[in-house]
Amino acid sequence: MNKQIELQDLGLKDYKQTWDYQETLFKCIVDSKIKNRREEAGLKTNNYFLFVEHPHVYTLGKSGNMSNLLVDEVQLKEKNAVFYKVNRGGDITYHGPGQIVGYPILDLDNFFTDIHKYLRLLEEMIILTLAEYDLKAERSPGETGVWLDVGTPFARKICAMGVRASRWVTMHGFALNVNADLGYFDLMIPCGIRGKAVTSLNVELRKKQVDETEVKEKLLKHFTTLFEAEFI
Repeated sequence: MNKQIELQDLGLKDYKQTWDYQETLFKCIVDSKIKNRREEAGLKTNNYFLFVEHPHVYTLGKSGNMSNLLVDEVQLKEKNAVFYKVNRGGDITYHGPGQIVGYPILDLDNFFTDIHKYLRLLEEMIILTLAEYDLKAERSPGETGVWLDVGTPFARKICAMGVRASRWVTMHGFALNVNADLGYFDLMIPCGIRGKAVTSLNVELRKKQVDETEVKEKLLKHFTTLFEAEFI
């Protein structure tokens, strides 16, 4: 098993270009697994973790409802935003500047073959990171992602998640609002869940700006521990 993960920070990058790049890495891992099985070679498969920030974009998962996007194409253009239907789970999600997006592209055969556990550990990574900022983040029953004040009228989502997996290889991932423009969330029904707010780390900390590099370092620290992994 190979628990080493190649870390790549792509900076600000177009969503479609990043999606295509994810697909390339994903296919390489899957092809390698098929070849290994055919040849019984037992070769190591690679793992990747991409950090990226996207220009304004809305994405709709396979099970999503188009009516959860509340604007048309003209209004999207006015907001300098684009829209894509994607092959992950979940409903509608927004990505934009001030948001840390993470795409772990892992061969779970190197770690554990359990998608439920995988999602719970991603959530735990976020929960532990936010705890370092004295925020009590939690899971919300039946709703993937990470929330604050669960079970109260003030419940609000701070991190969205949606993944795809095939042959135990993962892609897509999480989007943590750090310095996000929350106005863009008003143009959709986040994750198809009505009546619940969205928040950002800078809002919760009452800061104009939170150091995103510091947040990434904390995320990686907790990911390393939870997945017993090593970044290279």
